[in-house]
Amino acid sequence: MDRCNEALTSYHSVMSFPAYAPTDEHQMLREAVRALAEEKIAPRAAATDATEEFPWEVYKDLTAADFHAVHIPEEYGGAGADALAAVIVIEEVARACASSSLIPAVNKLGTVPLLLAGSKELNKRYLSPVARGDAMFSYALSEAEAGSDAAAMKTRAVADGDRYVLNGTKMWITNAGVSEFYTVMAVTDPDAGARGISAFVVEKSDEGVGFGPKEKKLGIKGSPTRQVILDNVRIPAERMIGAPGTGFKTALATLDHTRITIAAQALGIAQGALDYAIGYVKERKQFGKAVADFQGVQFMIADMGMKLEAARQLTYAAAAKSELAMHGQPQKDLTFFSSAAKCAASDAAMEITTDAVQLLGGYGYTTDYPVERMMRDAKITQIYEGTNQIQRMVMARQLLK
Repeated sequence: MDRCNEALTSYHSVMSFPAYAPTDEHQMLREAVRALAEEKIAPRAAATDATEEFPWEVYKDLTAADFHAVHIPEEYGGAGADALAAVIVIEEVARACASSSLIPAVNKLGTVPLLLAGSKELNKRYLSPVARGDAMFSYALSEAEAGSDAAAMKTRAVADGDRYVLNGTKMWITNAGVSEFYTVMAVTDPDAGARGISAFVVEKSDEGVGFGPKEKKLGIKGSPTRQVILDNVRIPAERMIGAPGTGFKTALATLDHTRITIAAQALGIAQGALDYAIGYVKERKQFGKAVADFQGVQFMIADMGMKLEAARQLTYAAAAKSELAMHGQPQKDLTFFSSAAKCAASDAAMEITTDAVQLLGGYGYTTDYPVERMMRDAKITQIYEGTNQIQRMVMARQLLK
């Protein structure tokens, strides 16, 4: 019995933290972001999708409310919000407009490498402008032949005195061209494999930095996706993030934290589609009664809500682990949780948005209603920051090792 009691005490100690249930402060934050999203973001969402232009007015609104990069610590001028708060912000913005949600999401993706491995001086120089809303920060890892196999990258960074010279082309870079700063992974030691990759901060204004044309995409059309082209870009050596050869390790650690933000985006898209579908089936009448009165429709709505809430709880649990890890308390299962959250939420979002289109019938297939846009936007959440097939490989390795 003593051993049982000891085990039970230990269990309660472990389970009492990290607590991932939103606090009253988190709920207040959600209400504030939702109010802003419904008033200023949702009315622009269809136009953002149609014009395929970056939503600068939304960026200004998010910055004015300090919702554009809530994760940046107070010491660099940020709000210092925890990981769950960042999830809630992204979730609520995505509920209105997935393209706009990539403002806080990509700001986090680009800056987490600095928070994990950057020096105080480097972080102050680059995180403070992002916190003020003077600049955005993107992440440049993938290449045309190095997507899921990111370690196969060819971009080189060659030491030249107190500088590095970068050459290569990064592919599929979110918000490329509108962001001022980029975390760039490049090979510094071609004979060392993944251990020969280092991370750098590259500025848009650096001589030799260019961008390819905007990709023509299925969804998230208001967020530009472009190549970042590095042609003899000379940068100071102090712009290296962490030690030489640690870039790939930093990249993987970054994704452990930021896959959770993609899960948050997926949750928001799914919630927006579910909310709209519920409103529609309660108003739409067929055969003399509301569509919502038919049991087949009720079962669809129930499944949509169940999948969404299951994914949300997993995402919030992952966010709690991310927060602990960022504050020096390693979480051995963070990799599993972040991959599981991203995979579950994005799969749920694809299913829920598809069902929302079905529930609206012919109307759901037209651009007069938002669910077709939400369905298109949801698809990318199953692909970027690691395809869901890669996520399943990651989870399996974590379980089997």
